[in-house]
Amino acid sequence: MAKDQLSPNERARYARHIILPDVGEDGQKALRQSSVMVIGAGGLGSPALLYLAAAGIGKIGIIDDDEVDISNLQRQIIHSTSDVGSLKSDSARRSISELNPGVDVVSFNTRLNAGNSLHLLAGWDVVIDGSDNFPTRYTISDACEILGTPWIFGSIHRFEGQVSVFNYNNGPNYRDLFPSAPSPELAPNCAEAGVLGVLPGIIGTMQASEAIKILLGIGKSLSGQLLVIDVKTMATRLLTYGKDTTRKPITEMSEELVMAACEPTQDPVDPTSSNTLEISPIDFVNKRAQGWKPFLLDVRRADEEAITSLQGTDLRIMHLEVPSKMQELPRDNDIVVYCRTGVRSDAVVRFLSDNGWSKENVYNLLGGIHLWSDTIDSSIIKY
Repeated sequence: MAKDQLSPNERARYARHIILPDVGEDGQKALRQSSVMVIGAGGLGSPALLYLAAAGIGKIGIIDDDEVDISNLQRQIIHSTSDVGSLKSDSARRSISELNPGVDVVSFNTRLNAGNSLHLLAGWDVVIDGSDNFPTRYTISDACEILGTPWIFGSIHRFEGQVSVFNYNNGPNYRDLFPSAPSPELAPNCAEAGVLGVLPGIIGTMQASEAIKILLGIGKSLSGQLLVIDVKTMATRLLTYGKDTTRKPITEMSEELVMAACEPTQDPVDPTSSNTLEISPIDFVNKRAQGWKPFLLDVRRADEEAITSLQGTDLRIMHLEVPSKMQELPRDNDIVVYCRTGVRSDAVVRFLSDNGWSKENVYNLLGGIHLWSDTIDSSIIKY
């Protein structure tokens, strides 16, 4: 049998693909000739790896330096109880080989960084991001931009997930959507914030789907679009974004450039001055009485909103959700952000200022609800 033909066993295994008009035997052969690198064999990587292997991707790579822990098994379905203590890269390779022995699996027990990324990611058709930290995401973005490789982004937080496609067909990249990372208080990881176990299964499967569409050249990818899903309501939103034409293209890997994006507020500042605009409740009320019409954003939780709220609030987005919902905020209007005491709102102001909003147009309401109660309206409950 010619090497470029499917064997009887392959025709039987992939029969449900072959009968699809958009796939067929030629498409299945294209998948067999394709390669996908998955970074992270955890919550997102698990379903992505399993479905890529089941789909018949010819070569699959795995990069992960972690070991399987019992707490991983609630969502990292490529691993079993017997794998606890094993390297995730080895455990994932074994699972893939058991599922589909026809797949060539290459695993790397290492952590992706600026020094090894070009070597590890070169030559792959598509890269899938299954990481859970910003330095790795910016590293993937920069390396793929240099290599000209499309990559599939996925992110999970509690009950909400995000998916997008970067660097595909001259489309925008991660740095175009997120010029800098949110501060740690806006982006706790799964270990700190928790995650519903099925959520990474949904997002990781979407990532595998986007990769297969790219490899087959079918459908419409999520390039230039950020899909956001809330599994508590099953509500989805599709947010659009484009290239930042003012951004300097990435031409070489730099650990300093990666870390600069991850620490956007770490530049030296005058310790006697604030790095964000602040406005006191009294000044806010006086300016609004004179005709000022800012967009008033509440970044507290829903249970806090139920206790009390400031009159004229335009929108409430919990501070942890601002990075995924910032497209809902106006860019052509002043924004005043408030919370209970001003701490969370200050973090949000810093994040918006680092991600496209003018520092002259975004204000932190000093002291939040508490100072408002003390200086403007004592009927506003302090809690």
